[in-house]
Amino acid sequence: MFGDQHAESLGGAQVSMRLQRRFLEKAGHTVTMVAPALHGRRARAVAPDAAYVDLPSVPVTADREYSMTWPGRRTDRRLDAAMAARGRVDVVHIQADFWGAFIGYRFARRHGIPVVHTMHNRLDVGIEATTPFPKLVLRALNAWQRRALGRSPHAPEERGHDGWAYQRRFAARAAAVTAPSTHFARRLEEHGVRPGAAALGAAAPGRETGVDVIWNGIDDDVLAEVLSTLPADPADATAPRRPRFVWLGRMSPEKRLLPFLEALAASGVDAHVEVIGGGGQLRAARRLVEKLRPRADVHFVGRMPYAETLRRIAASDAVVQTSIGFETQGMTIFEAASLGTPSIVSDPDLAAELGSGYWAVGDGSTADPSTAALAAALRAAASDIATGTPRVPDPTIRERFRQSSRTAAMIEVYGRVTA
Repeated sequence: MFGDQHAESLGGAQVSMRLQRRFLEKAGHTVTMVAPALHGRRARAVAPDAAYVDLPSVPVTADREYSMTWPGRRTDRRLDAAMAARGRVDVVHIQADFWGAFIGYRFARRHGIPVVHTMHNRLDVGIEATTPFPKLVLRALNAWQRRALGRSPHAPEERGHDGWAYQRRFAARAAAVTAPSTHFARRLEEHGVRPGAAALGAAAPGRETGVDVIWNGIDDDVLAEVLSTLPADPADATAPRRPRFVWLGRMSPEKRLLPFLEALAASGVDAHVEVIGGGGQLRAARRLVEKLRPRADVHFVGRMPYAETLRRIAASDAVVQTSIGFETQGMTIFEAASLGTPSIVSDPDLAAELGSGYWAVGDGSTADPSTAALAAALRAAASDIATGTPRVPDPTIRERFRQSSRTAAMIEVYGRVTA
């Protein structure tokens, strides 16, 4: 597996990769994790692990949490030397968007290994939300990608320079592309992002495949442990009460924490609200609560260990999901559904994936970012919860979301590309 960041650094993709590795190993497979080496306190805190190939890197953030490795011949030689003693590699699984993807594709091409590429991110939306000059950044990324990968003798040359062109260029070299949700897979295919026919090889002459949908999952063992702490009497979950809402995630503009707090104040609901996580907007969020003085009491509880976060979700009456168009899966609402907790969902794509057990923001068919729509959804949820008639999540999600089932689905993809 190739990642842009070390699997022991902070981030959802890193958590998912660590979980995938553990369940693949439980199924009898050997996994090597290739990524930039850690720096600073994080590097000192991580125990040596033979599964990690740490490439020479430089820090790219002030806190030294994240780093990058330059893709090129020197890195190629380092990687080949590290992999030489590890035996035959059957599949290169890329879970990266930038330098990790470049390095992984170069390795696969040198050794004639099929690539499975899991695409986690809406690059166009993400770059627009996090950079001041997104079009310029995307042009630069596309130019860097073309230089790092070179021309493929089998794939047609992709001349575009937006986010979709960037992802098409990767996909044309992959034997399989996976996405963590049906709506993201559909969007990829609509923009021509699909496995390259040439990369499918002789096992599928002339056959064009689409994007495989494989959710990111939840740790079976952690889920079982948290479920064991839930009330045994189902009536406890539907007893009328003062609503308990939880918002969780990175406090950055695309997650829309501040619009949530504005809607909470406008809604006038009497509720207990926990905000879990951290990030650059924490101070602004605290100031906004002091200024608006919502009827609900709002508690900023900071970052928490994963199991404790799940326990907070299980103890709440609803998870509030506020980002729109940014998430490719929306892990929190699936975690909530697995624990029997419904959600208030702003993104209609995520709501459709969830199926049931949610309150839609707006009419449910199109995204409505307005304060009024979110406030109305909060009032509807608070009313249903207060009267003991909450929405009920789809009970099948719990089993379908377990990492063991997600790993089994991915192993089927590995088997197909190595047939």
